Amino acid sequence: MSRVDRRYAGYAFDLDGTLYLGDALLPHAAEVIRSIRGGGGRVVFVTNKPLETAADYAARLTRLGIDAEAEDIVSALDSLFLYMEDRHPRARILPVTEALVGEMLAARGFAVTRDPAAAEVVVVAFDRTFDYAKLNAAYRAVRLHGAALVATNPDPYCPTPDGGLPDCAAMLAAIEACSGRKAEAVLGKPSAYMARTVLSRLGLPAGEVALVGDRIATDIAMAKSEGMTAVLVLTGASSRSDVERETPKPDFVIENLGQLLAL
Repeated sequence: MSRVDRRYAGYAFDLDGTLYLGDALLPHAAEVIRSIRGGGGRVVFVTNKPLETAADYAARLTRLGIDAEAEDIVSALDSLFLYMEDRHPRARILPVTEALVGEMLAARGFAVTRDPAAAEVVVVAFDRTFDYAKLNAAYRAVRLHGAALVATNPDPYCPTPDGGLPDCAAMLAAIEACSGRKAEAVLGKPSAYMARTVLSRLGLPAGEVALVGDRIATDIAMAKSEGMTAVLVLTGASSRSDVERETPKPDFVIENLGQLLAL
């Protein structure tokens, strides 16, 4: 369906390709958020990109014209922390990430190491500093010393105005290829850990929440698997032809966020 036919108590909006692209808001983004909040709806912003803190994302949204606080942001790091606290609370972690992720893991009380022989879990993220040294360290930790492998998100690329950047799935594929081991968990959207964080932050049951995003494999998949309404917006990664050939199918497909304003 192309027309969203009701309002929801809560909305989870993806960021890149949904609300903004690069440093520019996409059409109607600010109006939609104001309309939802003006009608009493709750809003969180959800991203698989672990390159900034929640406060940084909130500041960026506010600068672009959408008021946001740090607690409004759910990132792949939230699902990573939840998973690690559940499954590996005392593990020594070798991060194949940008500096921020390692710093935030350490700040949460996790033991971070650069020694492949000491690592018990290798955490892989979207990493613009990924190089052979990091690949070799991950290889040695996983293949030679038996470390588990965990990734922050499954995205193959991140949408940008000039065509995108290789994302976490690219780094993970390189490590899986040389180590011969598959990741035990890939977090962020569409994982259940990410969905739990979104619903907890909204304080609502899944049936009262619409997730609005641009990528079928992450945004739509998480919404459908967890019982949220799935709204695909065609301003980012997925096209109408993707809707025809890929699964799961969104509940609604809209050309731009302006189609939510009719409510």
